[in-house]
Amino acid sequence: MRILKHQADFIQSNHTHTAIIGGYGSGKSFGGTLKIVLKKLAYPNIDVAYYLPTYGLIKDIAFPNISDLLNLQKIPFNLNKSDKEFITPYGKIIMRSMDCPELIVGFEVGYSIIDEADVISVSKMNESFKNIVARNRKKLPNGDKNCLDFVSTPEGFGFLYNFFVKNPSPEKLIIKASSLSNPFLPKDYIDTLRLSYTEAQLNAYINGDFVNLTSASVYNFDRLAHDTDAIQLPNEMLYVGLDFNITNMNAVVHVKRNGKLYAVGEIAEAYNTQQVSEFLIENYPNHKIIINPDASGNQRSSSGASDFSILKQFGFEVNSPKKNPPVNERVNSVNLALQNGTYFVNTKKCPRFTESLENQAYKNGVPDKSSGYDHITEAAGYSVYKNLYGKVSQVLI
Repeated sequence: MRILKHQADFIQSNHTHTAIIGGYGSGKSFGGTLKIVLKKLAYPNIDVAYYLPTYGLIKDIAFPNISDLLNLQKIPFNLNKSDKEFITPYGKIIMRSMDCPELIVGFEVGYSIIDEADVISVSKMNESFKNIVARNRKKLPNGDKNCLDFVSTPEGFGFLYNFFVKNPSPEKLIIKASSLSNPFLPKDYIDTLRLSYTEAQLNAYINGDFVNLTSASVYNFDRLAHDTDAIQLPNEMLYVGLDFNITNMNAVVHVKRNGKLYAVGEIAEAYNTQQVSEFLIENYPNHKIIINPDASGNQRSSSGASDFSILKQFGFEVNSPKKNPPVNERVNSVNLALQNGTYFVNTKKCPRFTESLENQAYKNGVPDKSSGYDHITEAAGYSVYKNLYGKVSQVLI
């Protein structure tokens, strides 16, 4: 049987959680079907389970795919459509819908696979996942692990993004699969997709990328391309972009090296300027710190002293324009720095900033301020604009 490289990698993986994240026609579902049949052969008399978002998809995908493969391998079976089970001489392949997670009860299996995990809501998928893990407990021979795998097309920043990208671990493996890698597709299939979808949708549905599918993204940020392991060095100068909001202060800490700016830390949703200042003193001792803040901080605050004055009382230099740059110039400066390879983000040290860069979208032609992703990106933008591409008169206060 001829299989594709990503299908072979998926079948051979023994990580606790392995996922094929691929475009349409990339062969991900066949990879999942093949792996669950092989697991059934490897563990006679130990049931395995295949999960899909709805009963309709079980009928349309699981029934024909598993039937075809069992026939191809000359494995006799009976399909109990009412109970959603394939009964073979080696045991059962149980199929269940995630449409009602509370009904995933009453059985135990040794291996499980979830198909199209991103089709349903994140909350329902989280509930389903917990119940599926609880069922995936049948003791396997030779001390083998009970693995739970995934095959899916990405649908924005949903469950699979949160599970594999935002919360990685050595026991998780993600395998990317492009539609272009499948030589068995009709010649005009990809061209047909290109006629039907936006650029963002093509990145998801052909390349298998996690992208913002709801609307145009503000920032051209790629977690893999723009990631860095850079951290601050002892006594290194720090540049902190700071956005002022009562009870929702946000800051991004940078270092500057050879004309490039690196985000190496963050402060998210601090209470006030005093708390931000105390955090910087405690977590970045022995560093000279220059604050690149929102220019509005020069006005008086509710405490009577301006935010700038409070920052200076802690010994920070405040380097700010007389007024904030236009929103489009600030955003363009960040995107230009990303494009030119002069701005990088330590995604492990800056999880909230990373999430916001990936998720902030335009609304009515301007960056959406209702999602909550705007504050920390604005904070970083002040540093990028000032230190890399500032175009207005800057003053050292």
